[in-house]
Amino acid sequence: MTIGAIMAHLEAYAPRAYQESYDNTGLLTGSATWEARQALVTLDCTEAVVDEAIREGANLIIAHHPIIFKGVKSLTGRNYVERTLIKAIKHDIAIYAIHTNLDNVAKGVSHRMAAALGLKNVRILRPSSQSLQKLTTFVPPADTERVLAALHQAGAGRIGNYSACSFRVEGTGTFLPGESAMPTVGQRGQLESVTEHRVEVLFPAAAQHAVMAALRRAHPYEEVAFYIHNLENENQDAGSGVIGELDRETSTLEVLGNLKAAFKTGCVRHTAILKPRVKTIAMCGGAGSFLLPRAIQAGADLFVSADFKYHEFFDADGLITIADIGHYESEQYTKDLLAEVLREKFPTFAVNFSKTITNPISYL
Repeated sequence: MTIGAIMAHLEAYAPRAYQESYDNTGLLTGSATWEARQALVTLDCTEAVVDEAIREGANLIIAHHPIIFKGVKSLTGRNYVERTLIKAIKHDIAIYAIHTNLDNVAKGVSHRMAAALGLKNVRILRPSSQSLQKLTTFVPPADTERVLAALHQAGAGRIGNYSACSFRVEGTGTFLPGESAMPTVGQRGQLESVTEHRVEVLFPAAAQHAVMAALRRAHPYEEVAFYIHNLENENQDAGSGVIGELDRETSTLEVLGNLKAAFKTGCVRHTAILKPRVKTIAMCGGAGSFLLPRAIQAGADLFVSADFKYHEFFDADGLITIADIGHYESEQYTKDLLAEVLREKFPTFAVNFSKTITNPISYL
């Protein structure tokens, strides 16, 4: 099995189209054509992790955070980034990063946080916009159901909890086949007027290639008439953070204690406890202060994330309690998520957790 096959599966789960503009996901060293011997899953790729991969015989490191982030202009070994890259390249170790695309996909990093705390009815806190498209095409009525079935199979027509969604209206299509045409209906050189269904479906932008391939395979015409619109609609299957509920209202102090235990953190930094009991909780893996206004707007009692700066805690403004559990701690279960995704598809392939603790922060 090639590294490219593993990449394809991961990117089907968390399409790179969902990564943030500043991010750098994908294959950072090595080649997609290499045979994958063994994978090491880690939150961060450091020099120590590469050393571990060498010892274990793994030639693929799958990391949440990209080791190449700000750009590399030389490889002289002057810092940990350059030393890590040099060592990986010298030992033919591929490094693959799956970062904000895994943050932003449904059942991604923040969803795994919610599972660790036991939240129910979990949904995306800030659904993404500009990640949906609409396909409009024109189909003979006798072929409409077959074309729609192919489009749905390719990922089109899902809206929230509903699937196989579409719209159709009947109208008249006209066309004049040229001398070299091979028309399904009509004759060369004769203007044709036929009954057609105008069919519309929504789909994630990341699925455009699959949807268009399905359309061309299923459509009976030699030349398929269609157009695609980019939409501003919120995509309920992609976005930042999550919000959910506990089974019952629970003491805020008890929830903070549960956070400390579930995420194995040395401390939980939090703002004033506004309510003695809480039920609705918003969460975001990593640095999530940008989602605080959305958490307040959504009616969350508690917002759990990491990397809040001193002045950002003031932004709670007596409206919500912020709990900062630490960056590494909030994302540590990403390793479990990645291993599960890979083992489900490749049950005989060796996927191991890195034993190297890459958290740069210690607590006294």
